Amino acid sequence: MNNYLIFIPVYNEEESIEEITGQIHHLPYSLDILVIDDGSTDRTPELLSNMPGIQKVFHDKNRGYGQTLIDGLEFAIRGGYEYVITIDSDKQHQPAEIPLFIRAARQGEHDIISGSRYQKASRNDYSRAPRDRIRVNRRITEKINRITGYQLTDSFCGFKMYRVEALKKLQLSEPGYGMPLQLWIQAWKSNLSVKEVPVELIYFDHRVKPDNTSRIFRRYRYYLQIIEKETTQYEATDISSASG
Repeated sequence: MNNYLIFIPVYNEEESIEEITGQIHHLPYSLDILVIDDGSTDRTPELLSNMPGIQKVFHDKNRGYGQTLIDGLEFAIRGGYEYVITIDSDKQHQPAEIPLFIRAARQGEHDIISGSRYQKASRNDYSRAPRDRIRVNRRITEKINRITGYQLTDSFCGFKMYRVEALKKLQLSEPGYGMPLQLWIQAWKSNLSVKEVPVELIYFDHRVKPDNTSRIFRRYRYYLQIIEKETTQYEATDISSASG
C-alpha cells in the first residue's frame, strides 16, 4: 500500500474516467487510486469494471456527492493511508496538478491542502466562469472566513489533500453537494490547519449552465442552512462543556 490515495467520486463520467485515471497512472509517484461510482446510469460502471490497477466501490443508487466523498474519506481511514487527495473526474480538475499538493504536504504540516481556482485566475479565466457561481462562492467563502478565521479564497473547490489522521476528528454527515461547508466548520472546530494552493480555473459550457434566480436562491439558502446547523451545534456543545 502507498502513502497516498487518489480518490475520484464519479457519476455518469463515461467520457472522461479512463482518461483521468490514465493520467494519474503516469504521474511520477506511487499512488493508489480509488473510484467510487455513485449509481451511474451510463457506461461508467462497465468501464470501471474492466479497468485494472484501481480500487472500486459501486453505490447501488445515487446517494449524493457529499455521501460519496464521505465514503471515500472513510475508505482512506480504514486503509491506513497517510494522505488522501480528492479530484473530480469531469476534467475541471487536472491530474497534472496533483504534484502541487504533494509538494505542499512535504513543505509543511497541514491537515487540509485545498485547491483554489481563484488565487491566480486571470481576467480571461473569470470571463469563462458562470457569474452566479463566482458570486455565491465569494459570499459563502467570506462567511466561512468570518466564522473560522481561515483565509480561504475558494471554499467549494473539490480538489483537496487531507492528512488522514486529521480526518478522524471529523463527523461528516451531509450527503448533498454542500458537504464541503460542513467540513470547513468542523475543521475549524477541530483546530485543523489549512493551506491553499492555486489550481486552474476551468468550466465547461456543456457541464455548467447558468441557474435562474430561484435556483440560485435555493442553493444559497441551502449553503447557509448547513453553516447555521454546524455553528449552532458547536455553540451548544461549547455552552454544555462550560456549564459542566
